[in-house]
Amino acid sequence: MLSAAAGMTPAADGAMPTYFLASSPGGSVPTIGTNPVLPLMSPELALLTYQRRATQQAAELAAYSAVTVIRAELPDTSQQGEFELQRKFEAPHTLQFTPVHFTGDGFVKSNVITRLLQSEVDHVLKDDPALTAISPANYKFSYKGASSVDDRVVHVFQVKPHKKRAGLFKGRIYLDAHTGTMVRVEGSVVKSPSFFVKHIEFLQDFADVQSFTLPIRIHSEAKARIVGRTIVDIFHRDYQPVPAATTTPTVSQVPAL
Repeated sequence: MLSAAAGMTPAADGAMPTYFLASSPGGSVPTIGTNPVLPLMSPELALLTYQRRATQQAAELAAYSAVTVIRAELPDTSQQGEFELQRKFEAPHTLQFTPVHFTGDGFVKSNVITRLLQSEVDHVLKDDPALTAISPANYKFSYKGASSVDDRVVHVFQVKPHKKRAGLFKGRIYLDAHTGTMVRVEGSVVKSPSFFVKHIEFLQDFADVQSFTLPIRIHSEAKARIVGRTIVDIFHRDYQPVPAATTTPTVSQVPAL
Protein backbone atom coordinates (compact mmCIF):
# COMPACT_ATOMS: atom_id res chain seq x y z
CA MET A 1 0.00 0.00 0.00
CA LEU A 2 1.07 3.55 -0.59
CA SER A 3 0.79 4.53 3.07
CA ALA A 4 3.17 1.79 4.11
CA ALA A 5 5.64 2.72 1.38
CA ALA A 6 5.34 6.35 2.47
CA GLY A 7 6.40 5.56 6.01
CA MET A 8 2.87 5.82 7.50
CA THR A 9 0.79 3.18 9.22
CA PRO A 10 -2.39 2.06 7.39
CA ALA A 11 -5.67 1.47 9.17
CA ALA A 12 -5.75 -1.71 11.20
CA ASP A 13 -8.39 -3.26 8.96
CA GLY A 14 -6.45 -2.36 5.81
CA ALA A 15 -9.18 0.03 4.62
CA MET A 16 -8.43 2.88 2.26
CA PRO A 17 -7.73 6.31 3.83
CA THR A 18 -10.85 8.36 4.49
CA TYR A 19 -11.90 11.99 4.54
CA PHE A 20 -12.29 13.81 7.83
CA LEU A 21 -15.07 16.42 7.83
CA ALA A 22 -14.26 19.87 9.14
CA SER A 23 -17.22 20.86 11.34
CA SER A 24 -18.29 24.13 12.87
CA PRO A 25 -18.78 24.39 16.67
CA GLY A 26 -22.49 23.61 16.18
CA GLY A 27 -21.68 20.39 14.35
CA SER A 28 -22.64 21.51 10.84
CA VAL A 29 -20.31 21.74 7.85
CA PRO A 30 -19.16 25.38 7.52
CA THR A 31 -19.94 27.26 4.35
CA ILE A 32 -18.45 30.15 2.40
CA GLY A 33 -21.32 31.98 0.79
CA THR A 34 -23.54 29.28 -0.70
CA ASN A 35 -20.78 26.73 -1.36
CA PRO A 36 -19.87 24.17 1.33
CA VAL A 37 -16.24 23.91 2.40
CA LEU A 38 -14.54 20.77 1.08
CA PRO A 39 -13.96 18.08 3.71
CA LEU A 40 -10.49 17.60 5.11
CA MET A 41 -8.59 14.64 3.70
CA SER A 42 -6.66 12.24 5.86
CA PRO A 43 -2.87 12.62 5.38
CA GLU A 44 -2.68 9.32 3.49
CA LEU A 45 -5.45 10.31 1.10
CA ALA A 46 -3.94 13.78 0.51
CA LEU A 47 -0.60 12.19 -0.43
CA LEU A 48 -2.25 9.61 -2.66
CA THR A 49 -4.36 12.33 -4.34
CA TYR A 50 -1.29 14.49 -4.95
CA GLN A 51 0.57 11.63 -6.62
CA ARG A 52 -2.41 10.79 -8.82
CA ARG A 53 -2.82 14.44 -9.83
CA ALA A 54 0.90 14.76 -10.60
CA THR A 55 0.74 11.73 -12.89
CA GLN A 56 -2.40 13.07 -14.55
CA GLN A 57 -0.86 16.52 -15.05
CA ALA A 58 2.24 15.04 -16.69
CA ALA A 59 -0.04 13.39 -19.23
CA GLU A 60 -2.45 16.28 -19.76
CA LEU A 61 -0.24 19.41 -19.74
CA ALA A 62 0.98 19.75 -23.32
CA ALA A 63 2.45 23.24 -23.00
CA TYR A 64 2.28 26.56 -21.21
CA SER A 65 3.55 30.11 -21.51
CA ALA A 66 4.27 32.51 -18.65
CA VAL A 67 6.17 35.61 -17.64
CA THR A 68 9.27 34.84 -15.55
CA VAL A 69 11.13 37.42 -13.46
CA ILE A 70 14.48 36.44 -11.95
CA ARG A 71 16.13 38.54 -9.26
CA ALA A 72 19.67 37.57 -8.28
CA GLU A 73 21.94 39.03 -5.63
CA LEU A 74 25.60 38.49 -4.71
CA PRO A 75 25.86 39.77 -1.12
CA ASP A 76 29.66 39.38 -0.99
CA THR A 77 30.16 41.86 -3.85
CA SER A 78 26.93 43.90 -3.52
CA GLN A 79 25.97 43.07 -7.11
CA GLN A 80 22.48 42.32 -8.31
CA GLY A 81 20.29 42.03 -11.37
CA GLU A 82 16.72 41.48 -12.49
CA PHE A 83 15.77 39.75 -15.74
CA GLU A 84 12.24 39.54 -17.14
CA LEU A 85 11.61 36.88 -19.76
CA GLN A 86 8.82 35.18 -21.65
CA ARG A 87 8.82 31.50 -20.81
CA LYS A 88 7.45 28.73 -23.04
CA PHE A 89 7.33 25.04 -22.25
CA GLU A 90 6.20 22.27 -24.59
CA ALA A 91 6.04 18.70 -23.35
CA PRO A 92 8.03 16.70 -22.89
CA HIS A 93 11.47 18.27 -23.37
CA THR A 94 11.21 21.82 -24.76
CA LEU A 95 11.81 24.96 -22.70
CA GLN A 96 12.47 28.34 -24.29
CA PHE A 97 13.13 31.81 -22.87
CA THR A 98 12.70 35.08 -24.76
CA PRO A 99 14.41 38.08 -23.09
CA VAL A 100 12.21 41.09 -22.32
CA HIS A 101 14.15 43.42 -20.02
CA PHE A 102 17.25 43.34 -17.81
CA THR A 103 18.49 45.81 -15.21
CA GLY A 104 21.54 45.50 -12.98
CA ASP A 105 25.12 44.28 -13.18
CA GLY A 106 26.21 42.45 -16.32
CA PHE A 107 28.31 40.04 -14.25
CA VAL A 108 25.17 38.83 -12.48
CA LYS A 109 23.38 38.42 -15.79
CA SER A 110 26.10 36.35 -17.45
CA ASN A 111 27.46 34.39 -14.47
CA VAL A 112 24.32 33.75 -12.44
CA ILE A 113 21.04 34.23 -14.31
CA THR A 114 22.10 33.00 -17.74
CA ARG A 115 23.77 29.94 -16.21
CA LEU A 116 20.61 29.29 -14.21
CA LEU A 117 18.42 29.49 -17.31
CA GLN A 118 20.71 27.18 -19.26
CA SER A 119 20.78 24.62 -16.46
CA GLU A 120 16.96 24.64 -16.34
CA VAL A 121 16.74 24.11 -20.10
CA ASP A 122 19.28 21.29 -19.89
CA HIS A 123 17.34 19.69 -17.06
CA VAL A 124 14.08 19.72 -19.03
CA LEU A 125 15.86 18.41 -22.12
CA LYS A 126 17.50 15.47 -20.34
CA ASP A 127 15.21 14.82 -17.39
CA ASP A 128 13.40 11.55 -16.84
CA PRO A 129 10.40 12.71 -14.74
CA ALA A 130 10.08 9.30 -13.09
CA LEU A 131 13.57 9.67 -11.56
CA THR A 132 12.80 13.02 -9.89
CA ALA A 133 9.10 12.69 -9.08
CA ILE A 134 8.03 13.18 -5.47
CA SER A 135 6.87 9.58 -5.17
CA PRO A 136 7.45 6.51 -2.97
CA ALA A 137 9.82 5.20 -5.63
CA ASN A 138 12.21 8.09 -4.90
CA TYR A 139 11.39 9.21 -1.35
CA LYS A 140 10.49 8.05 2.13
CA PHE A 141 7.59 10.10 3.58
CA SER A 142 7.10 10.84 7.27
CA TYR A 143 3.96 12.70 8.34
CA LYS A 144 4.68 15.72 10.57
CA GLY A 145 1.16 17.02 11.24
CA ALA A 146 -1.18 19.71 9.97
CA SER A 147 -0.19 23.35 9.54
CA SER A 148 -1.18 26.47 7.61
CA VAL A 149 0.37 28.18 4.57
CA ASP A 150 -1.18 31.43 3.38
CA ASP A 151 -4.44 30.63 5.21
CA ARG A 152 -4.61 27.16 3.63
CA VAL A 153 -4.74 24.09 5.88
CA VAL A 154 -1.96 21.75 4.81
CA HIS A 155 -0.59 18.33 5.66
CA VAL A 156 3.19 18.42 6.18
CA PHE A 157 5.45 15.54 5.19
CA GLN A 158 9.16 15.14 5.78
CA VAL A 159 10.75 13.68 2.64
CA LYS A 160 14.07 11.89 2.36
CA PRO A 161 15.39 10.50 -0.95
CA HIS A 162 16.31 6.85 -1.21
CA LYS A 163 19.38 7.76 -3.27
CA LYS A 164 21.71 10.73 -3.56
CA ARG A 165 20.83 11.65 -7.13
CA ALA A 166 20.69 14.91 -9.10
CA GLY A 167 17.22 16.43 -9.04
CA LEU A 168 16.32 15.06 -5.60
CA PHE A 169 16.17 16.92 -2.28
CA LYS A 170 15.60 16.40 1.41
CA GLY A 171 13.11 18.59 3.23
CA ARG A 172 9.35 19.00 3.49
CA ILE A 173 6.30 19.13 1.26
CA TYR A 174 3.02 20.84 2.10
CA LEU A 175 -0.20 19.44 0.60
CA ASP A 176 -3.58 21.19 0.67
CA ALA A 177 -5.62 19.22 3.19
CA HIS A 178 -8.84 19.76 1.20
CA THR A 179 -7.64 18.94 -2.33
CA GLY A 180 -4.27 17.17 -2.07
CA THR A 181 -2.60 19.72 -4.34
CA MET A 182 0.98 20.83 -3.75
CA VAL A 183 1.25 24.14 -1.90
CA ARG A 184 4.93 24.35 -0.95
CA VAL A 185 8.20 22.43 -1.19
CA GLU A 186 11.29 23.35 0.81
CA GLY A 187 14.63 21.79 1.57
CA SER A 188 18.15 21.31 0.28
CA VAL A 189 19.40 19.65 -2.89
CA VAL A 190 21.17 16.37 -2.13
CA LYS A 191 23.50 16.50 -5.14
CA SER A 192 24.80 19.71 -6.67
CA PRO A 193 23.80 20.19 -10.31
CA SER A 194 27.12 21.87 -11.06
CA PHE A 195 30.77 21.77 -9.99
CA PHE A 196 30.54 25.52 -9.39
CA VAL A 197 27.75 25.24 -6.78
CA LYS A 198 28.46 23.64 -3.41
CA HIS A 199 25.13 23.84 -1.59
CA ILE A 200 21.56 24.87 -2.46
CA GLU A 201 18.64 25.51 -0.13
CA PHE A 202 15.26 26.46 -1.59
CA LEU A 203 11.59 27.18 -0.98
CA GLN A 204 9.05 26.82 -3.80
CA ASP A 205 5.39 27.90 -3.74
CA PHE A 206 2.68 26.62 -6.08
CA ALA A 207 -0.77 27.73 -7.24
CA ASP A 208 -3.62 26.09 -9.09
CA VAL A 209 -4.04 27.42 -12.63
CA GLN A 210 -7.13 25.99 -14.29
CA SER A 211 -6.80 22.23 -13.69
CA PHE A 212 -3.00 22.34 -13.26
CA THR A 213 -0.68 23.05 -10.31
CA LEU A 214 2.28 25.24 -11.30
CA PRO A 215 5.16 27.00 -9.49
CA ILE A 216 4.72 30.71 -8.85
CA ARG A 217 7.74 31.55 -6.66
CA ILE A 218 11.11 30.00 -5.93
CA HIS A 219 13.54 31.38 -3.36
CA SER A 220 17.00 29.81 -3.23
CA GLU A 221 20.31 30.45 -1.54
CA ALA A 222 23.49 28.80 -2.76
CA LYS A 223 27.22 28.80 -2.14
CA ALA A 224 29.12 29.08 -5.41
CA ARG A 225 32.84 28.50 -5.87
CA ILE A 226 33.46 31.65 -7.92
CA VAL A 227 30.83 34.21 -6.91
CA GLY A 228 30.29 33.21 -3.27
CA ARG A 229 26.87 33.36 -1.65
CA THR A 230 24.06 33.71 -4.19
CA ILE A 231 20.43 34.61 -3.48
CA VAL A 232 17.89 34.07 -6.25
CA ASP A 233 14.16 34.77 -6.35
CA ILE A 234 12.13 33.59 -9.36
CA PHE A 235 8.53 34.63 -9.95
CA HIS A 236 6.15 33.18 -12.56
CA ARG A 237 2.91 34.88 -13.55
CA ASP A 238 0.32 35.08 -16.33
CA TYR A 239 0.33 31.35 -16.99
CA GLN A 240 -1.42 30.18 -20.15
CA PRO A 241 -1.60 26.38 -19.92
CA VAL A 242 -2.44 24.28 -22.98
CA PRO A 243 -4.12 20.90 -22.47
CA ALA A 244 -2.91 17.86 -24.39
CA ALA A 245 -3.88 17.21 -28.02
CA THR A 246 -4.03 20.93 -28.89
CA THR A 247 -0.37 21.56 -29.71
CA THR A 248 2.55 20.00 -31.57
CA PRO A 249 6.14 19.63 -30.30
CA THR A 250 8.98 21.82 -31.54
CA VAL A 251 12.75 21.55 -31.48
CA SER A 252 14.28 22.62 -28.17
CA GLN A 253 16.45 25.71 -28.29
CA VAL A 254 17.70 28.52 -26.11
CA PRO A 255 17.64 32.05 -27.56
CA ALA A 256 20.68 34.26 -27.13
CA LEU A 257 20.46 36.24 -23.91
